Amino acid sequence: MLRKITATVAAAGLLFGLAACGSGKDKDTLVVGATSVPHAEILNYVKKNLADKAGLKLEVKEFSNYEQLNPALKDGQLDANYFQHKPYLDESNQKLGSKLVFVAGVHLEPLALYSKKVKQLSELKQGATVAVPSDPSNEARALKLLAANQLITLKPGTEEKATPKDVASNPKGIKFKETDAAALPRQLGDVDASVINGNYALEARLDPSKDALATESAQGNPYVNGLVTTPEKRDDEKIKKLVDLLRGPEVKKFIQDEYHGSVLPA
Repeated sequence: MLRKITATVAAAGLLFGLAACGSGKDKDTLVVGATSVPHAEILNYVKKNLADKAGLKLEVKEFSNYEQLNPALKDGQLDANYFQHKPYLDESNQKLGSKLVFVAGVHLEPLALYSKKVKQLSELKQGATVAVPSDPSNEARALKLLAANQLITLKPGTEEKATPKDVASNPKGIKFKETDAAALPRQLGDVDASVINGNYALEARLDPSKDALATESAQGNPYVNGLVTTPEKRDDEKIKKLVDLLRGPEVKKFIQDEYHGSVLPA
């Protein structure tokens, strides 16, 4: 009987141990969440070609919906994420009540205006419908792009948080359609033009250097995408190693060779 009880306790202990081992992340592996294009592609290049030599164990988790990435990092499912610019992070921290930190900029995806109905800005008709991203930071960014190309003007001081209510003049009477960013490429044929985030444009095989009616300037641009982590991990050696690789010459060359100007190294 004692032998039976001992065996049962040992089996229970083994099961508990296996459960405990599988319940958390490998502490030696850096788990980074990213949207697929170009972020996960860049991370997978690092993982395949650079990480081992740098002594970094890297796991890349791809997300189709970028709105899930900051909650996943906040909740401890990830060690870091790579998909966003600082204005979006600030907005997300306020919304989530989190204190996630922007560690380093890596690349810029120029936001651009696309159309299947016209070939140049001057052809946009009176009362044209233009779709813009619905999240606040990218909506403001889209409106700034339209303003930079003289399609609208914005009320002074509203540029960084602009919404259609902040449009001061609108000579063409443009109608704005606020749309989830991921859906913008799919709905491009339903509107006269659409301002599309760089990553979603790339996924839809749109090339801002060839297909765009207008593209935002890279000079002095605050919308550089970079690596984000928690305050506790910002000085972690694994994070530092990844930053060094992401900002190194090999990744710069990969971005230039792979994306031909659709993605720009920071």
